[in-house]
Amino acid sequence: MFYSNNPLIKHKTGLLNLAEELGNISQACKVMGMSRDTFYRYQQAVEQGGVEALLNQNRRVPNLKNRVDEAIEQAVVKFALDNPAFGQVRVS
Repeated sequence: MFYSNNPLIKHKTGLLNLAEELGNISQACKVMGMSRDTFYRYQQAVEQGGVEALLNQNRRVPNLKNRVDEAIEQAVVKFALDNPAFGQVRVS
């Protein structure tokens, strides 16, 4: 039995627990509306890293195209805090 209070992985542990309870992976996957491939991915993650390994691993590379230099960002924030009467158009 797998337990987790984390709402992000509760349904994943629920699938694993249901399969263990029913003794039938296909039936558990049908009831939960997930594929067997997904079940085996979850099972492998738990075997390798425990229940916490079920947390979503974002593989996407962060998109930093719209980021400005940290010094510029800090200067704009400081200016905005020093002049609260200025609006967003004036500050930018």
